[in-house]
Amino acid sequence: MPRLAAASLAGTAIEFYDFFVYGTAAALILGPLFFPTFSPVAGTLAAFATFGVGFVARPLGSVLFGHIGDRRGRRPVLVASLLLTGASTVAVGCVPTYDTIGVAAPLLLLVLRFLQGLGLGGEWGGAVLLTVEHAPAERRGLWSSFPQVGPALGFLLANGVVLGLSATLSEAQFAAWGWRVPFWAAGVLALVGLWLRSSLAESPRFLELDDHARVPLVEVVRHHWRLLLLTGGALAIGYAIFYAVTTWSLAYGTERLGVGRGVMLTCIMGAVVVKGALTPLVALLGDRYGRRPLCLLGCAAAALWMFPMVALLTTGAPLPMFLGFLGAMLSFITMFAVIAAYLPELYEPRVRCTGAAVGYNLGGVLGGALTPIVATALAEQGGRVPWGVAAYLTVIALCSLVCFAMLPETRPVPAGTAAEAA
Repeated sequence: MPRLAAASLAGTAIEFYDFFVYGTAAALILGPLFFPTFSPVAGTLAAFATFGVGFVARPLGSVLFGHIGDRRGRRPVLVASLLLTGASTVAVGCVPTYDTIGVAAPLLLLVLRFLQGLGLGGEWGGAVLLTVEHAPAERRGLWSSFPQVGPALGFLLANGVVLGLSATLSEAQFAAWGWRVPFWAAGVLALVGLWLRSSLAESPRFLELDDHARVPLVEVVRHHWRLLLLTGGALAIGYAIFYAVTTWSLAYGTERLGVGRGVMLTCIMGAVVVKGALTPLVALLGDRYGRRPLCLLGCAAAALWMFPMVALLTTGAPLPMFLGFLGAMLSFITMFAVIAAYLPELYEPRVRCTGAAVGYNLGGVLGGALTPIVATALAEQGGRVPWGVAAYLTVIALCSLVCFAMLPETRPVPAGTAAEAA
């Protein structure tokens, strides 16, 4: 289990590095380079729109790779999704800017971002299921939390590279070529991930199945549509929080508040470090007290914290901003530390890869794709403090709270049997 968990963690870290480095670049540099005819705010909105395309692609990726995972096994998904995400990320770093090839530049960004999202849509389901279906039932939450640490590591790695480049390069150098380096580094990371995953064993739960779903998506939609919608709605607030903090706040702080890029990245990264470190500990609580109570607690905390977080952000001071981000990340991880065990337990094994992955990525569309765009637009219309952003996030938290309240508990029910209860 430690070896399997380490390989899953490393793989998700690498793939989320690929996904997050685009978000950081969208917040800092892609607007002027690929949408130079737009105003600064409109350029940022356009860059965030290409960012959002990755989230739209993620459910499609979960359908594609979920079909492979339910029909052919969880292990092939890990290799194929990593190759697709890594190759498309490297390609982003090679796209000429608008000044060189005109409108073709943002169109290429759009296509490559779509391919990134397609690969990541398959990654989470394969990595989590391979871990969950190997783990003993009483520690399923703990072991499945390690792939959930991967996004934090990927984010820290992506932003650490950008922070290092920002500290060593001039603004002109960063705009000319420095922003491309993190994308090129994805190729090396992808090779490392493929090496780590090359010897993983197939899931024993999948090997035990005698009857595989012919078209898993059709079965999920026909028999589990309510569960699919509830899980997507429940997870929306987690995505909204994460991308409000890591993407919108970064753009708002640097563009509207005049805070240095390094200061903003340091404050955000500090909160993400704490989030990543606490993930396994919170998952242990999920094994002991259940998945659903922690999810409800996290949603309630998020609903109460969004207004204080926005107020602390607008101070522009490092410590208050860090505390605002930290509170948001703590509410986030209270939910998402146990999600990797919770979602697979809700779906029967024959359609688990498709159901869990589509539900997870549907939440990404509802919460992650729109949040940077909506928050940027609301902040532009607001006064000194963008209370509209706080209200928007609070409403999402309350909607997710209702969705979680309508889902069943699964611990300590063995994986696969909770689907009938749902």
